[in-house]
Amino acid sequence: MNKTQNIIIGVLVILFFNISKAQQSFHNFGNVQIHDQGQMGFHIDLENDGTFNQNLGLAGFYNSANALTISGTEIPTFYDMDVAVLDNLFLEVSTEVSNGLNYIIGHTITPRNNPIISLDFLNDTFYVSEDDLRLTDGYASFKGNNSFTFPIGDDNKLRPLIIPEQINSPKFKAAYFNEDPNFPSTFVESFDTNNSEAIINAISKEEFWDFNGSKKTLATLTWDQESQISLLVNDLMNLRIVGWSKAENRWLDLGNTSVTGDINNGTISSFEFTPNDYTIITFGALIGSDGLTVYNGISPNNDGLNDVFIIEGVELFNNTLKIFNRWGRIVYDVQNYKNTFNGISNKKVVGTQGNKLPVGTYFYVLKTEDNKSYSGWLYLNY
Repeated sequence: MNKTQNIIIGVLVILFFNISKAQQSFHNFGNVQIHDQGQMGFHIDLENDGTFNQNLGLAGFYNSANALTISGTEIPTFYDMDVAVLDNLFLEVSTEVSNGLNYIIGHTITPRNNPIISLDFLNDTFYVSEDDLRLTDGYASFKGNNSFTFPIGDDNKLRPLIIPEQINSPKFKAAYFNEDPNFPSTFVESFDTNNSEAIINAISKEEFWDFNGSKKTLATLTWDQESQISLLVNDLMNLRIVGWSKAENRWLDLGNTSVTGDINNGTISSFEFTPNDYTIITFGALIGSDGLTVYNGISPNNDGLNDVFIIEGVELFNNTLKIFNRWGRIVYDVQNYKNTFNGISNKKVVGTQGNKLPVGTYFYVLKTEDNKSYSGWLYLNY
């Protein structure tokens, strides 16, 4: 920082410091600016009722004894931001970061009962040093085209949500709740984990995410040992992301396009969906098969790979196969299935008989001549 910048910042501090709140807050009524390479350290609260959004330097929030608060009627925008507050930094107004944030000590906390207020990352903003003891406890947003990992958590538990690269710089917002969705703390409704579409067998009661945005996107959720994924599935291929549908008031399958890790630690990615169509999202499990080898992926594009739905050994006995869509309507029904389903419906209920079915998850029920019944899911893609 050069001498001129030091003088400018010093004058601004004198001009805008609220004398009536001396030693309590820095109260901006006017126009404050941190110039390129400039640095301003806040050891007391910031109350912003003026312009504080043309910054190119560093704004640091530091206190080793007490909590600090950012409040006011106007949103501050910082270029670089340090958070080193032992008893946490509380946001009572949304706060934007346009370049980089350093989680040094403590959480940055937003009010969960008011999701409008969030820590907002703009464009190519990055952050460093996040972990279980340094995260955003509450809502964080991102507006830009890059892939982004939301540094969100709850109860000293970092549980990121990840989005891929975007176009046209959409805005997404997310928060993590270490709560049973049947008994949420800050929502006016509860989310009955027994109320789901037929292909879903179980819903996590350990945690959920509030994920918001008006543009379709994939989303990736993360889990650790405390997520109790083993209570949902033995095979991660049956693990799903599920969402509470605002339109249907029940849990719907949001897919599993990829999965990494193991039962104790890993990630799962959804199909593409519109976050605003769902109040919350979490982990779920599909109904599974027993005693048969089922190849759940089908891509009937005539490349010789997975062109039909294969149930290994099904041709050895008499059977009846029914395939349902996510709304429980039969889209395919056949006696003595011979591994021939290629995504073409043979039922008029879905429209014109003989049409290709849309991409998505379906589930099947197979009954054999000895009255055994097998059920499971398949994913159709072209």
